Amino acid sequence: MLKEIDKIFDNINKKNIFKNKFILQTNYQPEDILHRTGEIKQIASILAPVLKGDRPSNLFLFGKTGTGKTISINYVKDELLKRKRENNCGLKIEYLNCKLKKVSDTEYRILAELIKKLGGSVPDTGLPTEAVYSKFIELIDAEKQLVVLILDEIDQPVKKISGDFLYNLTRLNSELSKSQITIVGISNDLTFLEGVDPRARSSLSEEEVIFHPYNAIQLQEILSSRADMAFYPNVVGEGVIAKCAAYAAREHGDARRALDLLRVAAELAERGDSNKISIENIDEANEKIEKDKVLDTIKSESKQFQLILYAIIKLHEQNKEKNIPIFTGDVFNYYKDLCRREKCEDLTQRRVGDIVQTCDMFGIINVTVISKGRGGRMREIKLAINNDLIEKAKAIIEESLSYTN
Repeated sequence: MLKEIDKIFDNINKKNIFKNKFILQTNYQPEDILHRTGEIKQIASILAPVLKGDRPSNLFLFGKTGTGKTISINYVKDELLKRKRENNCGLKIEYLNCKLKKVSDTEYRILAELIKKLGGSVPDTGLPTEAVYSKFIELIDAEKQLVVLILDEIDQPVKKISGDFLYNLTRLNSELSKSQITIVGISNDLTFLEGVDPRARSSLSEEEVIFHPYNAIQLQEILSSRADMAFYPNVVGEGVIAKCAAYAAREHGDARRALDLLRVAAELAERGDSNKISIENIDEANEKIEKDKVLDTIKSESKQFQLILYAIIKLHEQNKEKNIPIFTGDVFNYYKDLCRREKCEDLTQRRVGDIVQTCDMFGIINVTVISKGRGGRMREIKLAINNDLIEKAKAIIEESLSYTN
């Protein structure tokens, strides 16, 4: 065994696939952002007033995952900060991903993380939320400045906490005397603001930039550009870029998915002692990413999401031998029992239905509307993942909830 491991370690320096793997990572910021010139110019024109000390409108960037929202706003952010150093203007720009588990659960945690980014600190827990807001205001208003808060996945805290989170942020300007705040929200959900309290919506006074999905040709150009920098010559086999782009175009034009596919395929080729990425590597990478994506989604989602999915899994196990269908009403009743056992507050049936639809969107389940004639319509639920993934999903949820049944 030791000799085999030594051989693996010895051979790693002989691999000639990756020249710079970081080029294919999601946090790589390219100097040239292909096919997003129009959107970047829109963002820049909306935020440009900050360079003369004027507060711009709040801005929302909408578009599916992997359509270039984050790299575009970060590009504009970097250019603004370069100008800030030249102009010596009072400008701060801070980016926060609201979906990160350590910040997404409560308004308190989001504010605590923003305070930390601005150079302050508050305890992880223990203070009233109002006190944390006061600390936030005090920190920002200590000097004359314009603060731009870029909140990625902003729909997550709005859905998990409440729309009051947005309203509270927008009203902060009325409590500031020296400084002002502009919010840049980024969301994959084009409709989430429709469910926000009208007070918050009216106080946002936002502008919007929509990012449309990349098409297959655009994805091929993005992949080819990155591949030239990431790999040694003659590493990418014939048809590999086109296959990657085709898979990603099918997934709502997701460039992030395309880059992940290419990177994982290259890793699989490397482990297989090949110096060339093949179409077969792309197919294998696609299957691996699909599995990993489902499990990562389940790990990162809220406790309520996990309880609802756990209810579906348990009902599936109970009903599969008798081939009894699962309906949303069954899920709601089982979920309420789980909440009682977990001693946590249960959501309304409508909210549970929304999370069931989210599970469907993630491809974890399939929801079919069944007509019952005069009895109305019902939503039938079937698990869309294989038995191996079901067991792994169940284990993740049980570990997260410290609950077994």
